[in-house]
Amino acid sequence: MQLTGTPFLILTVILVPVSIAVALLFWGKVRGPNPVRILSRLVMIMFCQITAVLMVFVMVNNANLIYGNWDDLLGTGDHVRAVPSVPPADQGAAAGKEGAGQGAGDAAKQPPKALQKFAGVGDPAVPGDVQKTELKGQVSGVDGEVLVWLPPQYNDPAFKDKKFPVVELIPGYPGSSSTWYGTLKVSEQLKPLMQQGKVSPFILVSPRTLLLGNHQDAGCTDIPGKINADAWLTRDVPQMIMDNFRADPSPDRWGIAGYSAGAHCAAKLSLAHPNRYRAAISMSGYNDPASESDSLVGKDPKLREANNPVNILKSAQQPPKVNLFISGKKGDGLEDGQAIAAAAKEPTKVQVQESNGPHTTELWKTMVPSVFEWMTAVIPPQ
Repeated sequence: MQLTGTPFLILTVILVPVSIAVALLFWGKVRGPNPVRILSRLVMIMFCQITAVLMVFVMVNNANLIYGNWDDLLGTGDHVRAVPSVPPADQGAAAGKEGAGQGAGDAAKQPPKALQKFAGVGDPAVPGDVQKTELKGQVSGVDGEVLVWLPPQYNDPAFKDKKFPVVELIPGYPGSSSTWYGTLKVSEQLKPLMQQGKVSPFILVSPRTLLLGNHQDAGCTDIPGKINADAWLTRDVPQMIMDNFRADPSPDRWGIAGYSAGAHCAAKLSLAHPNRYRAAISMSGYNDPASESDSLVGKDPKLREANNPVNILKSAQQPPKVNLFISGKKGDGLEDGQAIAAAAKEPTKVQVQESNGPHTTELWKTMVPSVFEWMTAVIPPQ
C-alpha cells in the first residue's frame, strides 16, 4: 500500500477507534499476575498512541508530501546506479558565457537522446496534467523520477513552432518531487497567470532530489565516489527536457527555484552554472551546507567551503550572469541572502526580500505568484 494517497490514510483513521475499542473491550479481561496485567494494559495504551501518531503523521505527510514513498521514509532507497567521472561542461561556464552545457568540441561525444515515456503521477494530491517519467541519468549515473508540467500555450496550435522557457523546481529536504505541484500548487496557481500573460509560459520540471539511502542529503552536489547529484540536476534532467519537449536550450530561458534546502540548491547551482540558468528563486534558504544536519557536503570541509554560494561568487573568474531573488526572515535566510548580495558584482544581480511567517510550505505557497512574476521580468514571454 502506498505511503501517500487516500487508501493508507483511511486505514490509519480506522485504526484509531479500533485500537481504542480493543483497549476498552479487553481492559478488564486481562488475567494473570499483577505485573502481567499492568504490562498488558501498557501495551494497549501504547497501541492506541501509536495509531493516533501514525494517523497524524500520514495526514501531515499527505498535506506536505515530505516523503513520497516507503523507501524515502525508511531510508532504504538508493538511486545511484553508478558514479562515473563527469566530463567538464563547456569552458565558458566558469566565465559566465552562454552554452548548452557541452562544448562544441564535445558534440561528437554527446550521449544519444534521452527519449522518454511519460505517464500520470498517480497521486491524488498532484494535478492530473502533471506527467512523470523514470530517467536513467547518462552523465550522472543517477536514476529517478522527473515530473513535468506543460503550460497552457504548449498544445495551442498558435504556439506549435515556439520553444518554451523552463524552470526546475527543487524541494526541501526531505522532500518529494511532487511537493511543488501537490502542496505549493505551483501549476494550479500559475496556469491562470500564464493565460493572462502575467507569467511566462514556463515548462515546470521537478526532479527527484532525495537520492541516497540512510537519510543522507546529497546537497545537489557531485561527491566523489558517492554521487553526482549536481550533474543529475544540471546536465541529465535539462538534456532530457530538451530531448522530449520544445524547450528553449538557451540559458537565458532557464530558471531554477527552491525552498529551504532546495533554496540553497537553487542559489548554488545557478551561480555555479550560469551556462544553464539565468534566474534563481531562493525561499528561506541557507548558504552553509552544514545547516542541514544530514548533509554529506556539510561534513566535508572542502566541499562545505566550495558549495557555499558566497564562496562560489568570490572564487568565480568572472561574476556569473545570473539574477537571484532571495527571500527569508531574520534567522531564516535573510542574513544569508544579504551575504550573497554583498558578495555579488555585476552582472550578477541579487534582490533580497524579508519575509514573515514560519518555515513552512504554507508560506512558500503564498509566494509562488509573486516570485514567478519576478522571474517573468527576467525571462519574459517571447
